[in-house]
Amino acid sequence: MTKADIVENVYEKVGGFSKKEAAEIVETVFDTIKETLERGEKIKISGFGNFVVRDKNARPVATRRPARRSRSAPAVCSPSSRARS
Repeated sequence: MTKADIVENVYEKVGGFSKKEAAEIVETVFDTIKETLERGEKIKISGFGNFVVRDKNARPVATRRPARRSRSAPAVCSPSSRARS
């Protein structure tokens, strides 16, 4: 499902909005989720799932060229989600 599909579903199921307004609503929801995760906060949506940013430590990376020394991948922050069933 794409963002356009979500906009279409909001437009059809909620009604009372133009497609442009439905797109703005969906975009606002995604922007709010993104901004919250950027601040390092957790998101819990009842009946849907949880979103959190996890820190991943630096780790060694194998190289295929024997002449090169081993390298390492840098530490990163990665978004993670767990769906509710």
